[in-house]
Amino acid sequence: MTDMLSAAGADPAVVPEFPMARAAGCPFDPPPGLRSLQEEGPIARVRLWDGSTPWVVTRYAEQRALMADPRVSADITRPGYPAPAPLPKGSFASFILMDDPEHHRLRRMVQAPFTVKRVEAMRPAVQKIVDDLIDDLLAGPKPVDLVEAFALPVPSLVICELLGVPYADHGFFQDNSKTVIRRDAAPEERAAAGGRLTAYLDDLVGRKLAEPADDLLSQLAGRVTAGELTREGAAQMGVLLLIAGHETTANMIALGTLALLQNPDQLALLRDGDDPKLVAGAVEELLRYLNITHSGRRRVALEDIEIAGQVIRAGEGMIMANDIANRDPGAFPEPDDLDIRRDARRHVAFGFGVHQCLGQPLARMELQVVYSTLYRRVPTLRLATDLDTIPFKHDGQVYGVYELPVTW
Repeated sequence: MTDMLSAAGADPAVVPEFPMARAAGCPFDPPPGLRSLQEEGPIARVRLWDGSTPWVVTRYAEQRALMADPRVSADITRPGYPAPAPLPKGSFASFILMDDPEHHRLRRMVQAPFTVKRVEAMRPAVQKIVDDLIDDLLAGPKPVDLVEAFALPVPSLVICELLGVPYADHGFFQDNSKTVIRRDAAPEERAAAGGRLTAYLDDLVGRKLAEPADDLLSQLAGRVTAGELTREGAAQMGVLLLIAGHETTANMIALGTLALLQNPDQLALLRDGDDPKLVAGAVEELLRYLNITHSGRRRVALEDIEIAGQVIRAGEGMIMANDIANRDPGAFPEPDDLDIRRDARRHVAFGFGVHQCLGQPLARMELQVVYSTLYRRVPTLRLATDLDTIPFKHDGQVYGVYELPVTW
């Protein structure tokens, strides 16, 4: 390891490990180690699980510049790519971990349902899902775990309808999804969970080939029939969309609710207002403030790149730590304050450039419906436990809470 660090021009005594730990009692804030690195400069070396020392990019402007730079690759198969964990044998690379033109070709196959116009047409259906789940909440016992009773069902029901996946199977795909994205899971555990999900989606694709319906899996099955996509590729794309479609939004619903409960003045503004622009702004601010995808976006340099007075050499890895970039005081004044009246639309919670999140219009719409409805219909919503007893997902690729006991 010392030789590796020396070759990278880094002193092994001062290169910090990544990912870094959050401070006790500060579950909404990025790790203080990232804040220290950001104060020192926009890029620095960190050490990963395998001893490699990629660059971590901590400031907003440099992250946006690099994520838009064609000399920066998202291809997980390239030497120097800073993988967040050991890759399971036989694992597949989704299109989000590819470069153009293949990235664009595959992304284009699934982007139509996620356009703003198509997503807006779904708003009444999502509103009904949210209202029905709140009806069940109010009619049931309390306290209740908001994750299981509300935060997980909302996006799971939505993505199941969009994909054409039976919601009755939600326990199966939620359990396996949790294993796939658990950072400390053994490679063989993640491979087994991914294999079960792929087999499940492959079976569904087979059914759509035989009996197409009006859903995204049927559209992918049509691509298989046309020879544009293999059946295995369609199943793997389905796995990606299924996991991404419910895990991130579910965690954002629960963690966003917890952050608002800890900031009652902000919750009151949202609960008592009826301005859709305020709701939309609150969603953007919570996305900036919380950063559910907290492991950084991983990239590798295709050529030497000079930035901020430093040369990133071809083949060197980069980690865009979006959580600390969204707390950059150079981009967002008083960044550690939650202020739902802030114009936070320029945040990088969904990334930037050609690889920015495909499903962001859907996530935004779902969160707008939730945040404009839940607190208005349950105005006395409050925690049913102390903050320090809530289990946070420090071990996951996606950040959030495992449980959120609430009452009213």
